[in-house]
Amino acid sequence: MALLLALGAAPAAAQLTDTCRPGQGSNEAKTMAIFDVPLAFSNAAAPLHAPAGQLRLGLELSYLPKVSPAVATPTVCRPDKHGPENTDLLFAAPRPRVSLTLPAGLVLEASWIPPIRMAEVRANVVGVALARSTELRSRGLVLDLRAHGSFGTVKGPITCDDAALQDAGSPCYLGTRSNDSFQPNVIGVSAALGWSLGRVLRPYAGAGYNHLAPRFRVNFTNQFDVIDHRRVVVDLDRLVLFAGATWSAGRRLDFSGEIYSAPVDAVTGRLLARVRLR
Repeated sequence: MALLLALGAAPAAAQLTDTCRPGQGSNEAKTMAIFDVPLAFSNAAAPLHAPAGQLRLGLELSYLPKVSPAVATPTVCRPDKHGPENTDLLFAAPRPRVSLTLPAGLVLEASWIPPIRMAEVRANVVGVALARSTELRSRGLVLDLRAHGSFGTVKGPITCDDAALQDAGSPCYLGTRSNDSFQPNVIGVSAALGWSLGRVLRPYAGAGYNHLAPRFRVNFTNQFDVIDHRRVVVDLDRLVLFAGATWSAGRRLDFSGEIYSAPVDAVTGRLLARVRLR
């Protein structure tokens, strides 16, 4: 009888609205906002007023905050899911970065997480930023004003991992392993103030505003061959705070650490090593 009912429900399930717009207080919105915190393209290093033409190449490592099981359990878009989604796929993620100083104190930055599989995740995310650094000579300070964006796709088995496929109480039961897509879509502005402690250490602190437009698409087939391509669409606005320091290890090499937070969502930590090529 249960099988007949499920088979009868399959056509209806296939006709479900393919776009879900949960409210800002939903678990879906909270989860995607947490995903966006480490993917925002922040300063990750102290502001520096440098001559035009300086090129720096770096590698950033960002901690990926965990999503609690309570928050990872859908509240709106998948009411049939009793339990959390598979959200904690990686502990940290690397991100190569490059920056080029331009005339008038401008700095152009870019980053790219290439589509190389890490554990169960494959990402293809680009970050871009344009900043202007101003040296406040009377006080030995450097002010950095910055606009940034992060775009691309992160894929992984978020809705239906291997464990869910074996759970008779899950809508994923006996289906295919999902290959869901998450798009961070973060744009923001920030201001940071840096100063010097001696010749080799430059602390900094700042604040900013991010607009988040994350998009999530389910991609799996259940045991009745019904393909689920439902989308989750959320738009959010967030205040962010950050602070860190850069240590100059030599004329061309420096190391930085940063704490970056969207206070209502999560906190991440970043480590950055950079070398000046010219």
